[in-house]
Order: sequence, then C-alpha cells, then structure tokens
Amino acid sequence: MIAVVDYGIGNIQNVINALKTLGYEAKLTRNATDFEAATHIILPGVGHYKDAMHKLNQYDLVPLLTQYKDSKPFIGICLGMQLLYEYSEEGNTAGLSFIPGTVTHIQSDLPVPHLGWNNLISEYQVLNKDVYFIHSYIAPMADNIIAVADYGQMIPAIVQQNNLIGIQFHPEKSGTYGLEILQSALNGGFNND
Repeated sequence: MIAVVDYGIGNIQNVINALKTLGYEAKLTRNATDFEAATHIILPGVGHYKDAMHKLNQYDLVPLLTQYKDSKPFIGICLGMQLLYEYSEEGNTAGLSFIPGTVTHIQSDLPVPHLGWNNLISEYQVLNKDVYFIHSYIAPMADNIIAVADYGQMIPAIVQQNNLIGIQFHPEKSGTYGLEILQSALNGGFNND
C-alpha cells in the first residue's frame, strides 16, 4: 500500500487515480499505522509553501514523515518536492529539511508561473519528452538533479537523493509518459538506470 499524505493541500485525487491506473493500492492518510505499513510515501502538493508547512505541522505530520524519510521510497510531487528542502523564499518558511538547499523564485524573462508543457532534459533514456508544469518557485541546481527543463533558466524537474525523489511537474497530468516516470520513481528512481 502506498501512503499518500493527507494534509488538505493539493492534487491528491489525481495522484491516487494515477497510482490505481498503475495497479497500486493507494490510501490517503495521516495515520501513523498506515505510514508504518506503507511500502512508499507520496507527498503531493499544490499551493503556497508556507500554508503547506502550516498544515503539515497542524496535523503533526512532520515528525511522522521524518521517521520514514530514510527507510521508505519517498516521493514529493510539485509543491511536495519543494517541501523536501530546508527553506523556501515563498513565505520565508522552513521546510522539512530532508534535502539541503533553498527553494527560490524563478528568474526568467518568460512569464511566471512556468505553466504548461515543457520538455525534460536528462541523460537518462526514460526521459526527454514533454510533461506538465505549474509553479513559480524552484529547487536549487545540485548534483542530485536527474532532469531539468529549460524555461529561460534551468528548472530542476526531477531530483533524487537516495530514497527521496522530487518531481516538480505533475506526472499524474502528463499522460502515459508521466505515468512511466511515476512508475520509475516507485521502482526506486533513476540513479541506477
């Protein structure tokens, strides 16, 4: 069973539907027993960083997520990816601190938010097609970046640090290709492809 974090923020039903399409049992939960039993944890998210961290703290989910950050495959999607980092300029807010770095505003001459379809650029063969983005803030460029998108600056699109995987775009809204990427993430990611 895959535990999808229930904190009242985000694209939750679309993520659950995508997991079911891939043949997984998914449960929307904030229950400690469910997280213990889960094979994977997914942190979805759409919205404002500060509001999301407030909700995670309100439901006392930060200690629970921290408990499993090193022991289970853990996937953050869109805002959920950004929450894995130490800090965000959006609301000047501390994050989960699972991955080092600060989330910053997109610095591009193109319109912000970065909205719509854009091509993934990566050395990994499973990638290099269009996926669906909607965001105004980005993770830092670092050695753990698996794929980027060019939007007047390089946008980290997939990051992997051990069992932690962040996906900035919406795989659940990116058609068959998005489902393939989500499946790869569930299989342990991209570092060993």
